[in-house]
Amino acid sequence: MKTTILLTLVSLLSAATLRSQSADTPVDFDKARQLFEKQKNGGTLTADETAYIETAKAAHDAQMKKQGGSGDLPPQGQDGIDWEKAQKLHQRDTAGEKLTEDEKGYLDKARAAFAKRNGSGGSPSPSGSPAGSPGADGIDWKKAQDLFRREQGGEKLSEADQKYLDHAKEVRSRGGNGGGNRGGGGGTAGQRKAPASLKPLSDMTADEVYEGEEGGLYGKGSNEPPAALQKAAAEALAQIKPLDAEGKPADSGKIVLISISMSNATQEFSFFKGIADKDSRKSGKLTIVDCAQGGQTMAAWAPPEGRNWDEAMNRLQRAEVTPQQVQVAWIKLANAAPNGSKTDHLTKLEADTTTVLQNAKQRFPNLRIAYLGSRIWAGNASTALNPEPYAYEGAFAVRHLIQKQIGGDEALASAKSPLLVWGPYLWAEGEKGRKLDDLKYVKDDFAGDGTHPSNSGREKVAKQLLEFFATSSLAKGWFAK
Repeated sequence: MKTTILLTLVSLLSAATLRSQSADTPVDFDKARQLFEKQKNGGTLTADETAYIETAKAAHDAQMKKQGGSGDLPPQGQDGIDWEKAQKLHQRDTAGEKLTEDEKGYLDKARAAFAKRNGSGGSPSPSGSPAGSPGADGIDWKKAQDLFRREQGGEKLSEADQKYLDHAKEVRSRGGNGGGNRGGGGGTAGQRKAPASLKPLSDMTADEVYEGEEGGLYGKGSNEPPAALQKAAAEALAQIKPLDAEGKPADSGKIVLISISMSNATQEFSFFKGIADKDSRKSGKLTIVDCAQGGQTMAAWAPPEGRNWDEAMNRLQRAEVTPQQVQVAWIKLANAAPNGSKTDHLTKLEADTTTVLQNAKQRFPNLRIAYLGSRIWAGNASTALNPEPYAYEGAFAVRHLIQKQIGGDEALASAKSPLLVWGPYLWAEGEKGRKLDDLKYVKDDFAGDGTHPSNSGREKVAKQLLEFFATSSLAKGWFAK
């Protein structure tokens, strides 16, 4: 495959986005390009198709590294291109905005310069051996790639084909296929295996412990905020009221709810927006804007001047609201390919999220409350993006941050961060579900990678969000009419 084929897909995107997924999953770049064109032209993608595009971006970045390039944008001014200008034109173009002839010409010139810089060398077969022949590890990676593509497309494989593909994934997870220890099979260097069973945090009592962590969303077996936090929440809620474009109280003003996070979050939150905007309980003063973006984990949102923040501002502008009107946020905590012990990956996740919260407070001066959430179940994950037990353990990062703020942590003081409370808890142990509300996840609730939600998975999360915001005493004051 030619890398220039994928440049249509990823041209001028940030390297943070390209590196967000496992870079070793077999990818058909022709298929990825077609999906991107479909999306660009206004077509609706399935969960599998959205996940495939993100996998293609990551694979492209990996290929750039093998060829001696980073996949990053060239420095501003190189090749006579102002890359910041080109990036903005690309964002407008992909958003469907009509460009002038001069702008189109400039963007075409930038894309050509980008393609020339990164070359057009062929992409080797996954094993480094000729396509269609077994590598040193005994796997015909061309065959494995074809099987993976069929599985990603939702096709049911024969028992023999599924066994072959599962074996290939296992080899890859052990470091075969010339790809280190990243990629398919749900394993990567330093990633732990999940216990045979994990109990939802909301179902655990104070006496039940997971790696030193007691049960309950807020600890001590309780799913309700402690008294001090309830009082602080009541005070913050009382300050949320319609604001004009300058952030001043106005009867004709708006209350804006945004999302901040990565691919799962934007898939889920966009579905939530669709059903919430039609819900009779929603206030007409409330505007919901999905600012979450594919591949943009907490680590990607941590740089205060990242392009994801610029895109968030663009989305607010398109929704005809201002940063001063943003008063509520839903933030889903996750980083890509976590590894190591629970303490190792939570320390990183909590530090990144603290910075994201500070960035958000700077960008949105009237941001009062951030509803934090963790990932959905990942027991079927076939890549290293965020398998169990890491998806499950993210809930402890939420609790730790809330407890730190209650304890007076200076980094999370009111001048630097919005008030932190739990949003809906989304994790349930697959088909075993949970006692809290009998939420269950079945295989059909996921895309082919077992990590991104399918349409039915998105709907389950969206309904959790809607009912929480519409009925919880911690939210309904600003959400409901």
